[in-house]
Amino acid sequence: MSPSPGGGPFDSDDFGRQRLPRGLTLRALVPNAITSAALCCGLTGIRFAIGGDFRSAVLAVIVAGVLDGIDGRVARLMKAQSRFGAELDSLSDAISFGVAPALILYLWSLQEVPRFGWFAALALAVCCALRLARFNARIDMAEQPHKSAGFLTGVPAPVGAGLSFLPLYLWIASGREEFREPIAVAIWAALIAFMMISNMATLGWGAMRPRRSIRLEVIALFGLVIAALLTEPWLTLSAICVVYLALVPIGVVRYARVRRQRAASAAHPAS
Repeated sequence: MSPSPGGGPFDSDDFGRQRLPRGLTLRALVPNAITSAALCCGLTGIRFAIGGDFRSAVLAVIVAGVLDGIDGRVARLMKAQSRFGAELDSLSDAISFGVAPALILYLWSLQEVPRFGWFAALALAVCCALRLARFNARIDMAEQPHKSAGFLTGVPAPVGAGLSFLPLYLWIASGREEFREPIAVAIWAALIAFMMISNMATLGWGAMRPRRSIRLEVIALFGLVIAALLTEPWLTLSAICVVYLALVPIGVVRYARVRRQRAASAAHPAS
């Protein structure tokens, strides 16, 4: 395409842009459709919260998290990874796991202390967006120490959304109003927001490798967890949050060990 006569600001040659494809293939459409479904689930969670149906609101965000875990794997299996899909996924995550949980918690509890509660909700939404922006900024970097060792940097956005709902899980399971205390919920939301943007190493799937001797037990445990989610979903979700929080220090210690091993290897390259 030749430059425009006036050399205007939208001249494609000035920006070095390439012409977009005329349509999406079915292979590229499927993972992006799953991402869009996750975004719709997150937004629907806000709608349920406005109507006071907080159980459905939480479930909608959880479904968004499940879909978010599927879309990337589907894209890799179908060899349909694209920059468009990565950007859409980040935008969807920012809304489904940042904006939606913040508004749900605010409508459920934090609005009782409007100023302090709103700042806590803002912290959760903004920190989720900052985490995703940091992830996008590093996506093309060759040197990523955490990722190369199988760890993540900070708490992932879907996990952060699930953790932020812990007081809500306990409130639904027990019916006790103590779990709805706005000051405590605000502090908890701020803590989760900090964990999402922190630089600490957290366990990723690559770092979680059970020994061969206990793999059958792990499969059985996974089945029991699914059964527990079907029978006692809120208590099970609470237990999953507690287990994850207990694993955070383990991830930090294990990565510190990896760093020491790398430092030792760098100091003695011959050995």
